[in-house]
Amino acid sequence: MLDPMLLALVLAAVAIGWWLGRRQRPPNDASPQPSLTRDYFLGLNYLLNEQPDRAIETFVAALEVNSDTIETHIALGNLFRSRGEADRAVKIHQNLLARPTLTAHQSDSVQLELARDFFHLGLLDRAEKLLQGLIHDAHLDEVRRHAKRLLADLLEREKEWQAALDVAQPLIREDQGLRRAAAHWLCELAQQELDSASPSLARKRLKQALKTDAACVRATWMLSRMEHDTGHYKAEIKLLMRIPEQDPDFTALILPPLRDAYLRREDHAGLEQALHTLVDATRSTSAIIMLAECLQQREGNQAAADFVSQQLSQAPNLRGIDYLVDLYHHQPGLAESQPMALLKQHTQSLLDASPHYRCQRCGFDGRQLHWQCPSCRSWGSTRPITGLHGE
Repeated sequence: MLDPMLLALVLAAVAIGWWLGRRQRPPNDASPQPSLTRDYFLGLNYLLNEQPDRAIETFVAALEVNSDTIETHIALGNLFRSRGEADRAVKIHQNLLARPTLTAHQSDSVQLELARDFFHLGLLDRAEKLLQGLIHDAHLDEVRRHAKRLLADLLEREKEWQAALDVAQPLIREDQGLRRAAAHWLCELAQQELDSASPSLARKRLKQALKTDAACVRATWMLSRMEHDTGHYKAEIKLLMRIPEQDPDFTALILPPLRDAYLRREDHAGLEQALHTLVDATRSTSAIIMLAECLQQREGNQAAADFVSQQLSQAPNLRGIDYLVDLYHHQPGLAESQPMALLKQHTQSLLDASPHYRCQRCGFDGRQLHWQCPSCRSWGSTRPITGLHGE
């Protein structure tokens, strides 16, 4: 499969070849202009020999700017930007804007690409100025929509959460990714309200986040923390149990505060019942182990071991095996067992080396939950790892 950048360059070469062929089609009494054809085939030769830098330079030099080649120049500028050379893309797009022959629609398209160039270069003030102008004056709704989306990304980068929401609001309903991001922006605003000792405003923001994206685990989690801080443990439990319904993979997140809330209410039976519900619904290894610990306290090691073994027979898991090893390692008569101690050492080493969370978009992983991926900056894409080495 062709690399996306190389594919884009191939398509640009085809467009250039079409234009050059059209330009060089001689009238009845004229002769062709071979120099341009030589430049074009020289560029193709560089492309076929995997020398995209020289190919681009040759195509740019061969291609005049006129109404027939605007789109091709835009594509070449975008190609530079995708290669991490946004400064060169700026030169191409600024050169296009200086042409008096641009139509209004072409001018809007070039300004949008120039704003993207500035965004990638970190020149956010210049990008924002262009985007604001396009939002108000663009002739095509599509250009205006793209400008709003990019401006929302820019304002997010500057942590201007409310401004990003205001710009993105008309687009949220039709864009699932933007809807998920907007819910997290509302959570960020809620955190600011909490830091300013305004819990009622924070609660309002979080409810708005759930209205924007009903699957926003973060909003429910923050609401549960607020109930905990005010001593409303029954309400906290209700909110925590809602999170696995939003996303079963986040079951492990709720278990420590769920146990704490039940114990503060001195409701041990309620805790076991809740854990049984979670195990049946999610097969979470953390829930299985916590329920096994309850069984161990009430019925002893063998009952806990039998329960975990039964669960592992349905879905093997390294953490479950480690728990079993630890359980047997502390059995009378086995505490000094060298093979058991060695097995425990190996399982623990494997667990210590395993990440807990992974971004579903770019693959970034780690042992800490990030609501926004530090690598690709997408919201809500980092999730607990499941399967043999996870939950």
